[in-house]
Amino acid sequence: MDENFLEETFQLRTDYIPLCDLLKYCSVTESGGEAKHFIADGNVMVDGDVELRKRCKIRPGQVVSGLDFEIRVVAAP
Repeated sequence: MDENFLEETFQLRTDYIPLCDLLKYCSVTESGGEAKHFIADGNVMVDGDVELRKRCKIRPGQVVSGLDFEIRVVAAP
């Protein structure tokens, strides 16, 4: 696997997290603004489907992925 590939499990402590915030918190992008452009350009998939909604609600059990990252969202214990 590519050494630059980000594979992460994100523990969600609330009901959901907006997609743009998740990308920022997991360091896929450096800022929320960059995340919004990244999503709008079609670079992000949620559960295997391209997602263009910047504030899409990501909930436990979902997988957010792209060319060089995969984030599995789980409920915090």
